Formats: sequence, structure tokens, C-alpha cells
Amino acid sequence: MLAKALSDKTVPISSFEGGLTMTDMTAARRNIIILTIAQALGASSPPIVISLGGLVGQKLSSDPALVTLPVSLFNLGLALGTLPAAFFMRQFGRRNAYMLGALVGASAGVIAAAGIFAASFLIFCLGTLTAGFYAAYVQSYRFAATDAATGDMKARAISWVMVGGLVAAIVGPQLVIWTRDTIPDAMFAGSFLSQAVLGLLALPVLFMLRAPKIRKDPNVVHDTGRPLGEILRSPRFMLSVAAGVCSYALMTFVMTAAPIAMVGHGHSVDHAALGIQWHVLAMFAPSFFTGRLITRFGKEKITALGGLVLIAFSAIIALGGFDVGHFWGGALIFLGIGWNFGFIGATAMVTDCHTPAERGKHRAPMISSCSAPWPVLPSLPARSCIPPAGKPSTGSFSRSSPSFWCRSSCA
Repeated sequence: MLAKALSDKTVPISSFEGGLTMTDMTAARRNIIILTIAQALGASSPPIVISLGGLVGQKLSSDPALVTLPVSLFNLGLALGTLPAAFFMRQFGRRNAYMLGALVGASAGVIAAAGIFAASFLIFCLGTLTAGFYAAYVQSYRFAATDAATGDMKARAISWVMVGGLVAAIVGPQLVIWTRDTIPDAMFAGSFLSQAVLGLLALPVLFMLRAPKIRKDPNVVHDTGRPLGEILRSPRFMLSVAAGVCSYALMTFVMTAAPIAMVGHGHSVDHAALGIQWHVLAMFAPSFFTGRLITRFGKEKITALGGLVLIAFSAIIALGGFDVGHFWGGALIFLGIGWNFGFIGATAMVTDCHTPAERGKHRAPMISSCSAPWPVLPSLPARSCIPPAGKPSTGSFSRSSPSFWCRSSCA
């Protein structure tokens, strides 16, 4: 189905890492299938961190205000890892860089599990930070999918790679449920060891990747395109980044608070993990048709629609109560749908901002901009509801979903 959907047409020949030559669309189909599988494996890691990071933080941290720090450090690792990931891709090629990223992901799971075994909050946080580095590589899979695609196929290529997240939406939370108590003396350690296995499984998949090299016109051998600063100042790029930032920030803020709030309101860890599963499914399920919607209605309209869905429906339903349905069927699902439209739309807009010689310059800034300002956001719900003294705050809070959920669960 995936190969058929992407087999509309072929265009001229280009060269690929590994010395192979293929038509661009044949290469696109091959790479998109590989990257979709890699996305399914790599994107299964964040749901594990998000579902359990705060809960493990509660068990290991002596300061209740730091319970969401592991998730904050995951986001920080994502932000810090974007530029090194881009450097390794330029120097050693995407295939080698992505395989290195998979090894980093495997080590992240081992480190986090070691922190749980040792009852060390510091080591556990180091593991989630390292998982963020792996996520920086996974985030760029969607860009790699566009390299052999042309025109309107770029948005569809992005969408199909993001479909790999549908598998991740099921695999990640289910691994939490299946493995959280496999090691009785170290609750949740098994889940992070399964995270390490996911990274190892991605290695043979990524080994098959044949990513296209950037071709330069022989008449402009030394042309590297516009300076990075000029690209970053272009109105189109700034609009794209702003849309991506809003989608990512609001999604991160609400999503991180949900598992802690659910457990705090008497729901089980399994319910919290399944809530993240429904959320991630909603994040990636629209990818089957988001690309076509973008092609038909335009990038800007779909991106704006995502922002409206993200802000309006998620907030309205979240304010309705604390039942499982309010967490699952309301806020988290609409949050995921809004993120999909907003983030894929913003990513597609970014592809309009560069020439072939400038490819790669804008990608690390785009990924970093969408994550760098927000590592502190996951900590805000915990800090707003649990002051340093460790007692629930008695201050006045608006009923904004994350802070209100968390405050109510701590009261």
C-alpha cells in the first residue's frame, strides 16, 4: 500500500550513498519504507519516557517539584542533539549518522534502567537526556524522506514517514504495560530495557537506507546558497518555525502533565500509558491524509486548522473533569490531531525555504527551534502545583488543563 501510494511518477537519475543509482521516485519509495519502519521503532521510545518519566521521578526524587525533570531533560536532549546530528549527517552521511543515533538510543535505555536499579535520580535523568539525543535523529527522518521527492510529493512523503508513528503509538505504551513489572525489585526498569532493544532493532533497518547526496551544479561548485542568517530571517521561514513552535510547545505542556495527573486522580499506570497511546495515535493517524489535505487546501490553511484544533478542543474538553474519558477521549486525542496538522504543515512550509545547495542548513534550526525553548515546560506543572517545601500550593490557578490537572491531583 505504501509503495503503491508513492509510485505515481518517476523523474531523472541521482546518486546515492553507497554508490547506487535509482530514479528519484524509486529511491523515494525505498527510503520512505525504510524510514517509516525506522520511525516506528525510534518513535516508540518517547512514549516510554513520557508515560513513566514523571512516575519514576516521583519514586526517585527527594524534591517533589523535580518529578517531571526527566521529561524536561528528554526535551533538552532533543534540542541539544539537533546540531550534532546535522553535523554527523553532513560528515558521514545519513545512514551512518542514523545508525549512530540508534546506538545512542539503545544506550539511553540501559542508562535509565541502571538509574532505576541504583535508585539514582541523577543516573535516570542522564538516561532520559540521552534518549533525547536519539530523538533528535528520529526527528529528521521526515526531512530525509523529502530528499528524493519533488513538488507536491514532499508533503506526502513526510506524511507517510510520520505514519510510522502509528506503530510507535501502540508499541511504546504497550511495552510499558507488558514490561513495567517484569523485574519486581526494580519497577519500570524492564520498560527502559525494552527501549534499549528498540534502538538495537533499528540498526539493521537503517543499514539498508540509501540517502541521496546533494548534487551541485558544476558551474557553481563553490555555491553553498544563502548564509544561514539570511535564511533564518526570511518571513516564510520565521512563519514556519513559529507554527512548529506553537504546535510542539502546547502539545508538550499538556501531554507531560497527563500521566502524573491521571495517577494522582486514582487512575492506574496502565490507564496513564493507554492515554499516551491514544494521544500518539491521534498524533500520527491523520498522516494518512494530511499530505493530500495540504496538497488540496494549502500548507498555511492546514497548519492554521491544526492550531485551532490544538488550542480550542483540547482546552475545552480538558476543563470538563477528571474522568478517564476527559483525559483520553478529549484533551489528549484532540491535542494529537492538532499537533499533526500544525507540525506536518509547518514542516512542509519549511521545505519551500531553501534551494538544493541550502538543503540541511535550515533543518537543524527548525528542529532545535521547535524544542529548544521548551525543555522547562514539562517542569512547570510540577513546579506550579508543588512548591519547594513539598506541599500543594494554595494559590489561585486558572483552570488551564495541565496546571489544573496537576494541582488537583496533588491537593
